[in-house]
Amino acid sequence: MSRNSGRVYYKHNRVKQLRAFCFAAQSGSISKAAERLYLSQPSVSLQIQALERELGITLFERRGPRIRLTPDGRTLYELALPLVDGIDALPEQFLQRNESLQSGRLDIAAGESSTLYILPELLRDYMHAYPKVRIKLHHVAAKDMLAVLRNDQVDFAVGSMLDLPDDIMYKAVYSYGLSLITPPDHPLARKPEITLEDIAEQDLILPPRHLSTWRMVNLVFQQHSIPYKVRLEVGSWETVKRYVAMGFGVSVASDICLSGDEPLAVRPIPEAFPRRTYGIISRRGKFLSPQAKRFIEMMKPDFFETTGGSLSDDDAEAQSVFIGRDTEQD
Repeated sequence: MSRNSGRVYYKHNRVKQLRAFCFAAQSGSISKAAERLYLSQPSVSLQIQALERELGITLFERRGPRIRLTPDGRTLYELALPLVDGIDALPEQFLQRNESLQSGRLDIAAGESSTLYILPELLRDYMHAYPKVRIKLHHVAAKDMLAVLRNDQVDFAVGSMLDLPDDIMYKAVYSYGLSLITPPDHPLARKPEITLEDIAEQDLILPPRHLSTWRMVNLVFQQHSIPYKVRLEVGSWETVKRYVAMGFGVSVASDICLSGDEPLAVRPIPEAFPRRTYGIISRRGKFLSPQAKRFIEMMKPDFFETTGGSLSDDDAEAQSVFIGRDTEQD
């Protein structure tokens, strides 16, 4: 037991042994190596002797106070010196690399939903962890999102993809359901179970037609051959919620924009409306900067472990339920 423990002990101290050996070889003296290491001469001698026993070789020819490398010692010195130098330089190299991560620039593209509901807490944590990184948040309309990615104007985008072009990579990180929002005193706020027909009979308030939420609602009702009416189109979810609360109509909204503090009734809707996902969008083949990788890891710590930064076919398929080649940015 003690013999095995000794072998483990020496292996754990291999770096110290190699450092003592290299310093002795460079100075040609055990005592000078000991001074450089701030150790006693016997301690350095014991480390070198332990290394010789472990390898079964003689490292030095000893001629009084002077020592000279044997052929085996010369071979080991050539192998060990880069290792010792690399380990000794590790703290400085780490500080230099860490400094590069602490500075630099990060450009993120996002639409309204991501900007308002996903990014604020992430940005707060990232800015606290990396105070020297300069961040630019590009608020980009849906029609421009793919262009800024393809032109490398941003490191990546945060949003949701409905369909995936061949040159774009998407990995879902968050998943949200959809709910019906009504004024608190609306009849549907008290109805035990809500059907598609119930929703279709109401005055709907939705984002503009070119955005995917409107297209999703339209497709669901078309698939079930149910006529419906959009009473009001407005440009943001905050406006939708305000107008619903004022009694202008009802809406089908993503849970991403619902905090629970709004003066609204929030009701579950039929399963015909699928869940929505939001995640990382980037140009396929783009190399992400260290600053970008750290931000993505805040969103999903195992992002690069599970995917290698690549989009899986499952994510693409899950987002291709609807027709179109644009990004969801409403």
